[in-house]
Amino acid sequence: MANKYFGTDGIRGKANETLTAERAFLVGRYLGWYFSKEGKQSIVIGKDTRLSSDMLESALAAGISSEGCNAYLVGTCPTPAISYLVQNEDFACGAMISASHNPFYDNGIKIFSKDGLKMSADVEALIEEFIDGKVSLDYKTDDQIGSVISYKKGLEDYLTWVKKTFPFDLSGYKLAVDCANGSSSVSAQNVLEALGATCTMINNEPDGININTKCGSTHPEQLQELVKNGDFDLGLAFDGDADRMIMVAPDGELITGDHVLYVCGKYFRDLGRLNNDTVVTTVMANLGLFIALERESIKVAQTQVGDKYVFEHMVQEDDIVGGEQSGHIIFKEYEKTGDGLVTALMYLGIMKDTEKDASSLYDGLKIYPQLLINVKVKDKEEAMNDEEVKQAIEQVNESLKGNGRLLVRPSGTEPLVRVMAEAETDEICAREVGKIVEIVKEKFGI
Repeated sequence: MANKYFGTDGIRGKANETLTAERAFLVGRYLGWYFSKEGKQSIVIGKDTRLSSDMLESALAAGISSEGCNAYLVGTCPTPAISYLVQNEDFACGAMISASHNPFYDNGIKIFSKDGLKMSADVEALIEEFIDGKVSLDYKTDDQIGSVISYKKGLEDYLTWVKKTFPFDLSGYKLAVDCANGSSSVSAQNVLEALGATCTMINNEPDGININTKCGSTHPEQLQELVKNGDFDLGLAFDGDADRMIMVAPDGELITGDHVLYVCGKYFRDLGRLNNDTVVTTVMANLGLFIALERESIKVAQTQVGDKYVFEHMVQEDDIVGGEQSGHIIFKEYEKTGDGLVTALMYLGIMKDTEKDASSLYDGLKIYPQLLINVKVKDKEEAMNDEEVKQAIEQVNESLKGNGRLLVRPSGTEPLVRVMAEAETDEICAREVGKIVEIVKEKFGI
């Protein structure tokens, strides 16, 4: 399986260090060659608002066109827009330039296949071989060279689809919206106000370096203060590329992906639409979600972290709703990847249909205190396979049995070991996480 450059969510790293214009050009060249084998085809490209996104867009498009495909440039857009366009328009594949929730100095390239899913590991492995010089390709010449074409219409088509898919009237709803100075700056207000909501927008003026900076789904404190001290029905906090979103209740309490899965699981079950009576989530979901869904006689299927793994399981078992605590939620009837705007509209639609406020919907869900610490390491695989680390993990889980849990896993995109504990109190979480963090730092930390 490809893992040298491609992680769980494409290639990602610091712009012009890990992810250079040259590397983006090589990715584009291979995609252009791969999809031009049966004649000239088209590849759609989107980007978020990072300073380096323009550079990488140009490099990727140049590579694509140099090998005989046309590159269609949507410009700034949410990641799910690319998934939508590649499925519904005449594109061989799609690429999104974004590092999601990472700081502005990072960037990434996510590649989508024709069916709107993340590109297969087999194709990623072929791209890696080309990047490493194991394969050589000849440039196209004469009329075989592709074109680079502006495609602003792509964003408009995606926004039109969202409005048609959720055509309900949001008149009377007051929303506070944090765009993280990212992709939702060009989408959220357009859709929500078209449906009748009154929106107060914050962090919707991207300048290339303020994406995710003390704002958005990873830093919702500003939105929490705004909602708690204002007159709002709901707050929405997107991440940098708008494929995920968390919310804020009127009292300032965070509504995470776990809350959304609980609410949607119950709602679809009550309508008789919850296939297999099952909600799909990852190993990072809060213990409280498992307990609450079990009480509702709703089954939970767990996958490894990553929305693509959630969706794979949903397809295999024909489940209709799944997602992650971080706010990546997938509704299989509508999409094949997380979409923060669709998640917001689904939650608002349930509020409207049930005539309940945002907080009342998740009555019965108790979220256990949770602590996550990321440890930067020299070699995350070596750290995870260390016998002392494994023994310490086993001892902590044994001590928490029945009243909490410990989860230790390597990051799929960064040189980190993530140590997470859930327990009845914050003090217990801190104590048990500290035991593992101390060992990992001492033996493998940098």
